[in-house]
Amino acid sequence: DYWAAGVRHIVALRGDPPADPAGGPARFAPVPGGHASAAALVEALKRRHDFEISVSCYPEVHPEARSPEADLDALKAKVHAGASRAISQFFFEPDIFFRFRDRVAAAGLDIELVPGILPVSNYANLKRMAVSCGTHLPDWMGRLFDGLDDKPAARQLVAATVAAEMARRLYAGGVRHFHFYTLNRAELSYAICHLLGVRPAQQVTA
Repeated sequence: DYWAAGVRHIVALRGDPPADPAGGPARFAPVPGGHASAAALVEALKRRHDFEISVSCYPEVHPEARSPEADLDALKAKVHAGASRAISQFFFEPDIFFRFRDRVAAAGLDIELVPGILPVSNYANLKRMAVSCGTHLPDWMGRLFDGLDDKPAARQLVAATVAAEMARRLYAGGVRHFHFYTLNRAELSYAICHLLGVRPAQQVTA
């Protein structure tokens, strides 16, 4: 149905496991007839049609991975299944992404890596998200957002500046495409794009 509607690019994600009602660790299990991994999903999509497929990658290792090597093997499986682009989990130090990019290249994987950038709209929520996905929060971030809980305008200004500076450093390191996690706050990502010099396409009127 997607193909018939003209869709040619799909972001294929396994998805997060549901929370354990008993409070134990969440564990992923495919639904009956479903796919056990993102690689299996990519393979099934490519069997249907020649979609351009993006997948996820984790510069700081997926929290369910046994090791960095196992995590890289999971990315390899998705590439071999037909993925051509990987969008990263969010991170806050450009060097983390650059080291990951070097490891992917050393593994011989031919895939575009797109850094995922999360503008910080709520630092308390960010800390919870970072724990669940294994993202390191540098000390300087806590200091930057300290005292801004009840100052949303100042918080947005700081968030936009931090994200734009990170994008600038990534661009200096050769990155040309970026993925912003908007969390339904489009105006913040719009402001960041404006800081980076991106403008809406001019509309030509007759």
